[in-house]
Amino acid sequence: MQNALKASNRFLSSSSRRTGPRATRCRLQAFQIDKNISTAATNDAQSTIDDPVVKTVTKKAFSELPKVEGQKSIDLPSWDGGLRLKIEKVEVPVKMRENDDPTNLDNLTSKRTRRKRAGTIKEHKLEGSERTSIKSSTFNERSATDSSPLDAISEKREPRKQLAEEIRANLARFPDCILLTRVGQFYESIFDQAQEVAALLSIKLAKRSYKEGVVWLCGFPLAQLDKHLRTLVEKHHRPVALCEEFMKHRGTTTSKPSFERRVVRILTPGTLIDESFINPYVNNYLLAISTPKDETVGLAWIDISTGEFSSLETSLAALSDHLVRIGPREVVLHGSLRESVTDPVKKALIEENALISYALSGHVSVIPDVNNQIAIEDSEEISERESESISLLTTYIRERLLEHTPKSLRYSRNESNDRMQIDAHTLRALEIKENLADGGATGCLMSTIKRTVTSSGTRLLSKWLSSPSASLVELTSRQDLVEIFYELPWLRQDVMQCLKKAGDAAKILQRFSLGRGDVDDLLQIKHTISTWHTIKQRILLERTRVVSEDGVSGRHWGCMDILLSKVANLASIAVRIEHAVEINQSTGAVPPDEVNEVIGEDLVSSDASLSSSLDIRWRLTNLLTGNDVLWRIKPQFSEDLDELHCRLRKSLVEKRDLESRFKEQYDAPSLSLKYSPGLGFHVHLARPRRDADRIAKSQVFHKISESASTRTYFNEGWSRIGNSIKELVDAIYIAEKYAFATLRSEVTCEATAIRRTARIIDELDVASAFATLAAEMNFVKPTFTTSNTLEIIDGRHPTVEVGLLASGRSFTSNTLSMDDSSRLHIITGPNMAGKSTYLRQIALITILAQTGSFVPAKSARLGVVDKVFSRVGAKDDLFRDRSTFMVEMLETSNILKNATERSLVIMDEVGRGTTMTDGISIAFAAICHLYYKNRCRTLFATHFHEVVDMLGGNADRTESDTFPAIRYYCTDVDETDGRFAYSHLMRPGVNRQSHGLKVAQLAGMPPLAIKIASETLSSISKRHISPFSENIGSQLRSIGKEAAQILSD
Repeated sequence: MQNALKASNRFLSSSSRRTGPRATRCRLQAFQIDKNISTAATNDAQSTIDDPVVKTVTKKAFSELPKVEGQKSIDLPSWDGGLRLKIEKVEVPVKMRENDDPTNLDNLTSKRTRRKRAGTIKEHKLEGSERTSIKSSTFNERSATDSSPLDAISEKREPRKQLAEEIRANLARFPDCILLTRVGQFYESIFDQAQEVAALLSIKLAKRSYKEGVVWLCGFPLAQLDKHLRTLVEKHHRPVALCEEFMKHRGTTTSKPSFERRVVRILTPGTLIDESFINPYVNNYLLAISTPKDETVGLAWIDISTGEFSSLETSLAALSDHLVRIGPREVVLHGSLRESVTDPVKKALIEENALISYALSGHVSVIPDVNNQIAIEDSEEISERESESISLLTTYIRERLLEHTPKSLRYSRNESNDRMQIDAHTLRALEIKENLADGGATGCLMSTIKRTVTSSGTRLLSKWLSSPSASLVELTSRQDLVEIFYELPWLRQDVMQCLKKAGDAAKILQRFSLGRGDVDDLLQIKHTISTWHTIKQRILLERTRVVSEDGVSGRHWGCMDILLSKVANLASIAVRIEHAVEINQSTGAVPPDEVNEVIGEDLVSSDASLSSSLDIRWRLTNLLTGNDVLWRIKPQFSEDLDELHCRLRKSLVEKRDLESRFKEQYDAPSLSLKYSPGLGFHVHLARPRRDADRIAKSQVFHKISESASTRTYFNEGWSRIGNSIKELVDAIYIAEKYAFATLRSEVTCEATAIRRTARIIDELDVASAFATLAAEMNFVKPTFTTSNTLEIIDGRHPTVEVGLLASGRSFTSNTLSMDDSSRLHIITGPNMAGKSTYLRQIALITILAQTGSFVPAKSARLGVVDKVFSRVGAKDDLFRDRSTFMVEMLETSNILKNATERSLVIMDEVGRGTTMTDGISIAFAAICHLYYKNRCRTLFATHFHEVVDMLGGNADRTESDTFPAIRYYCTDVDETDGRFAYSHLMRPGVNRQSHGLKVAQLAGMPPLAIKIASETLSSISKRHISPFSENIGSQLRSIGKEAAQILSD
């Protein structure tokens, strides 16, 4: 009995320190225990008085205990946990709240107890913000015939009907997509697809068992969306259907919120907009190709993140070249080709490892239309093939972007006639945009020459390198811009410092046109416009100085004047944004990033109930704690917004006055008026033991909750003022969203002027980058002619030179002189002596010059080149059943078919992949075709000295009577005291020594192998053996016996 009393006291003591519904029930149970103990104690005491046999001794030894004989008691039944026991309710008078039903203990609090929560199916994992509880059947209501009392736990319903139906409908609507559904602050995948998603993302997979079976599910927080989208879309190339949730209209603010979920867009590699994992320095193109007809196809491509949109018509033979030049992340074909295995376009895409998608048939007019179609602006002179590809592209965009589909696209025609054409193999072989080793950027031409400051300028530079200009007028203009910045380094530095402050206007404008973006994007546009104005004024100031000091109009300034005249005056937009948007200062309460993004979301309704709870909560908390709230839109933007702010300030004054009055009236210094999502607007006491006496006696305060150190009350006056503040904050939030939409629309209306100015600034960025490169690397300005001249004095390979300088070595420069009288050069010389480097550097210097850059040489004079071809560095393609020699022949065939008189061709060791006689024949035939048929500028490197003899050249003569326009050049090896070094210097003549043994020795071949090779080479030389010698078989057998003798010794 004493132990029971102690347990009761401990139970009462612990429960007295608790608050809330569980504490109330604890007190009720303790009261009942105490009552039972008191009754038992009274009965025991009475029995002790009435029974004289009872002794007062309570402790006895075991031997003193009476021994009782009897039968063994029967075994107790198995314990079932007491689940079938019916516990009677304890009727105890308790202190109830004013509106509580005294007959229902569940009304003591709005919160559920742990016991009830344990018996509730937790569906919040599936419902997010629509969390509802489903009460399980109580055990005392179960029939005695039930199979097991634990069956009630396993009898769970399927996921909530509305959510399950929405997910199933979306899975059926988008069967080829990964469906991610927004549920509260999570994105989740449910049902069978969750198993695949969990495996792809390496996240935890969960399951729930129901009567109908098992439901699989997985998910991740909202903040991890971009991380997992990158894995699904970029790594695994899986389309992702993004299903967002939208709050439905609520009749009252106290009614339970409900949500609608719908797929707003489908993400694929080519339809990314503003995801954080997009490379800002490279265009993210989506390409559509029409169905071929008459050996021609139409190409239309767009970068949805920037709005760049172009098209052209080309032949099937040139399709691969355009694929490599454009570099699309995704290619769209007509849906009818999905099962085709013979379509030539599809074959070409498979060969280039392109990601292929399919779109349904559709037709989009090339003029503005109102039938929910995409209008194509500035689309004159579009061919039938181009129109088909544009129709296919816009159809696919509508299918994927859905609610984010742009209303119009600004078309920019891609003219191939005034562009240098570089075929697919040459782009790779010259390592213009990526290296051959691992496909990365390190060691390629782009990474070597990049000095641009802005991301948009870098994209323009990449485009110029892939498709240099072939227009003499355009090249001259670009060179003049570079020369201005080169001669005025102080101007260049000022402009580049300004460019660092400029944003990517093209991407921001595209986000606005797609109904996206946020207030920070508006500020970025404002800063960018101001930066553009500063750059223009700085250049004009320098222009005035040059004229005043030199006394002339200024050399090379004509192109700069033309560009600056096209820069639009966008000051009104910048001023409008400055007067409307609050700048995020370091003082005051700064909202988190997720709150900043809320204002920029699409407007769903004007009802204040749709305001983001996250943003409202943040603003209310800071307002009621006395912190300054950083409003994103200034009150002066509109009269309505200004009036709302005035009313809010008055309500806040009322709140402060009421708080001061309560403190003074009730002598409660720790009193404060607060708000929380769980308790609403309440009065908070930080020190209740000191300040709660007078408040507890007041009729205007109703206690809500209590802890060991704080106490909260409800007050009708504060609730009225607080709700007024909340309504005003809601209204201001909605007004800010409409203000943002208005400003976004005003910026979009100036899209044409902004894009044109942004392109001009990008050209200035590239020009200043070229000037910086020339100053750092000692590049010179080339000159252009209309002839087929190609003269380069002391030219250098830009990429190899940088690598050598990094290791403390210098590059050996070489000179080239080529015109109509010497348009084909035969290059001979040892391995590792620099022949391939020499060929590549000539091609790279030509490409650099026609992008507008200065070139690595002492001087350069070039006739404009229309096409550049290369046949270097071939390797086999076993996947497509192509040997190394087959690849070489395909590349050679392409050159002989397409090279023109204005083309530049470099060929290295043609015919090396077969027998010597076949290789010599093919090499000679290729030279003859290039000489007589193509008549282009050609550099031809070979180890077949027999070809030199066939052409009429020798070591003493650099010209040929049979082929007078051919010249011969070679490299040498310098040998001193048994040591050798490569000179890497080109000289006129023919070198018949390949020095292959020296390369083998450098590679570390075993001494025995080197000895056998040396003896064999000596025997062949002594006997003058050649592929055309008589009895060559018997002579070679004799040499083999001699080698065997060496091995046996």
